[in-house]
Amino acid sequence: PQVIETEEEYDRILAIVERFTFSKILTPEERVLLKLLVQLIETYESEMYPIDESTPDQILQHLLEVTGTCEGDLVGVIGSSNVVSEIVNNKRSISKTQAKALADYFQVSINLFI
Repeated sequence: PQVIETEEEYDRILAIVERFTFSKILTPEERVLLKLLVQLIETYESEMYPIDESTPDQILQHLLEVTGTCEGDLVGVIGSSNVVSEIVNNKRSISKTQAKALADYFQVSINLFI
């Protein structure tokens, strides 16, 4: 195996990893090769498709959108309507207590909001 440099190489290695992943039995050599190929894929993906770290307010906005929750639903969960609005609009930081409440509400890790 070598460093993945093109999309074609990436697709080829990905197909091999998928075959190994769905194989019921792997030899010790295949397990080592699988780990190596996964590392090569992760390196390629991190270089070609970097993901920016999201801020807590961006994560909250995303969760509101995908769950169909509106700001009003969070009133009483993390504070008044003014507090909720300020947090959603990144005018106020999320406290640890609010982070815990949001994590419980959306059933996600508190680390997303800290």
